[in-house]
Amino acid sequence: MFFVVLCEYKKYILSILFGNFNRMTYQQTLNYLLTKLPLFSKIGAAAYKKDITNTILLCEAAGNPQNKIKTIHIAGTNGKGSVSHMLAAIFQQSGYKTGLYTSPHLKDFRERIKVNGEFIEKDFVVSFVEKIKSISEEINPSFFELTVVMALQYFVEQEVDIAIIETGLGGRLDSTNVITPQLSIITNIGYDHMNILGDTLEKIAFEKAGIIKQNVPVVIGESLPGTKNIFLEKAKQCNAEIVFAEDKFFITNSVLKNNELLVEISKKETNKKEEYILDLNGIYQQKNLLTVLAAVDELNNLGFNLEKENIKPALASVKNTTGLYGRWDVIHQEPMIALDVAHNEDGIKQLLHQVSFCNYKSLHIVFGIVKDKDADKILSLLPKNARYYFTKAQIPRALPEDELAEKANAFNLRGEKYAEVNEALHEVIKHADKNDLVVVCGSVFLVGEVDTKVSAVNYKS
Repeated sequence: MFFVVLCEYKKYILSILFGNFNRMTYQQTLNYLLTKLPLFSKIGAAAYKKDITNTILLCEAAGNPQNKIKTIHIAGTNGKGSVSHMLAAIFQQSGYKTGLYTSPHLKDFRERIKVNGEFIEKDFVVSFVEKIKSISEEINPSFFELTVVMALQYFVEQEVDIAIIETGLGGRLDSTNVITPQLSIITNIGYDHMNILGDTLEKIAFEKAGIIKQNVPVVIGESLPGTKNIFLEKAKQCNAEIVFAEDKFFITNSVLKNNELLVEISKKETNKKEEYILDLNGIYQQKNLLTVLAAVDELNNLGFNLEKENIKPALASVKNTTGLYGRWDVIHQEPMIALDVAHNEDGIKQLLHQVSFCNYKSLHIVFGIVKDKDADKILSLLPKNARYYFTKAQIPRALPEDELAEKANAFNLRGEKYAEVNEALHEVIKHADKNDLVVVCGSVFLVGEVDTKVSAVNYKS
């Protein structure tokens, strides 16, 4: 008995001297986040909270970090991740200590929260979750709500000069909408998450326009006749200066060369032309570039110092600087294998436009989607002359490959079924000619599960 008491006493003393003796490891903390909190990637709409109350409560518990840093807020159906990373690269190249919050992650949870391209420290993840655990257990926030506040607090402690914050879903009711940014950006409006955001472009635009704040300028990347007035009206209500990128810049030429995208841009006011080289080589990135350049002009008007001599090299090395992957990401040549996170109607259209620029003998598409996407709409867009490999990501939300193949059959899309993406990719590589094109797409989570070494090891010429 005396020995047991002595051991407990020693444990008590150690906990005082060195902190909590039973502190969770990083892996235990990650398991807690992924299993205890409602996670959108797993359960879909059930994890979405239609207000930001929980986020506000978590922010208050953390000391309101959203009020202690300068931020840029980015929403949009497609392109918001690319625009976020491009701006982060420009700020870093210009000497600013830059925070970047994006979602979802492809392989590592810490991809979501970076400072100057470096993942959030594991120790901070552990300590933050432990500090916030009592209120977390009380209010039961979603995974996303908690990680937004984690990111904001990390950026405060890292003393960043600027934090670029990408919305998760929508805008008005998104957890990230607790911030009051220096600049708001809305890349574009398209059909996605209609079960949550609404079934018309106008309803979706209204939700995304919710990030427009009082007296905070906003840049709109692309607008449509039905959505433009929604942005104009919201900006007027908020006394916010509104800039449409298409009114400032236009594309005069673009060429895909040596896995880089060369884009020539003209400024409407002066008609002066500038050429940019992008390592993000998807043809659709030229539209994102217009948004970025319009945003840079506004940021310089706000007092930031983002000069051309830094902008150009930054845009030429976004992948290395910020770690953005999965956007027409070519992981192998002969055959060319490209990964792309296109997962909604507009994204698939842009992806197929990219494919039209490629020279190939046969087209192979490794494809998987989640249950809450408009499968029929997406499948109706896919080419009938491709060979398909229907598969799924290893998450509960994934549409089973059997159901996907059955739906695809109604659109005369033929192929085999595979339980896992790398199994499908192994099969492609066994049969593909070196002059073929292989595209893996349909889900962010599917792309994240690809073993990028599988092609180089298993291709047989």
